Amino acid sequence: MIQDTALATAVAALRAGGVIAYPTEAVWGLGCDPDDAEALIRLLALKRRDPAKGVILVAADIDQLAPWLEGLDAERRATLSTPCDTPTTWLVPDNGRALALVRGEHDRVALRISTHPLVVELCRAFGGPIVSTSANRAGEPSAMSAEEIRAIFGQAGEELDAVLDGPLGGHDRPSTIRDLVTGRVLRD
Repeated sequence: MIQDTALATAVAALRAGGVIAYPTEAVWGLGCDPDDAEALIRLLALKRRDPAKGVILVAADIDQLAPWLEGLDAERRATLSTPCDTPTTWLVPDNGRALALVRGEHDRVALRISTHPLVVELCRAFGGPIVSTSANRAGEPSAMSAEEIRAIFGQAGEELDAVLDGPLGGHDRPSTIRDLVTGRVLRD
């Protein structure tokens, strides 16, 4: 369990429209509230990421993703909720729920149920999914530690509103990306 004050600070930052950094299964991530367009614009600017690419939403469980899954049949919901050996992000047909900056130029939204204890705890405390995109400037290597986060983005309160420190999840690569409808692997 993470320190209560650090978790409370990160959640408060998310709710106030902030951008945070936190460890994920394989690399550090940047996150914000996926329903806050201004926070998304700020996150993309910090990362220098093309808004057309979209971002991933990460959640503690399938229930947190329910609004993005409306209209999806039971078989596909079961596929999405079945645990995988490695972190897997699923491309799900957009039902109109995702903001354009989340979806990018795509007709799908990228969703992942995390198995990282800190990410699960963060999403539960926040009350829903958060954005999860690698913590780096576009084209640069992903941050692998809190020290690297500070080297890239400065101390919390400079470019980022909070840094939720903790260990990575032990995977050596970012999540596999699969299309939920076709099963096609886009990134292994």
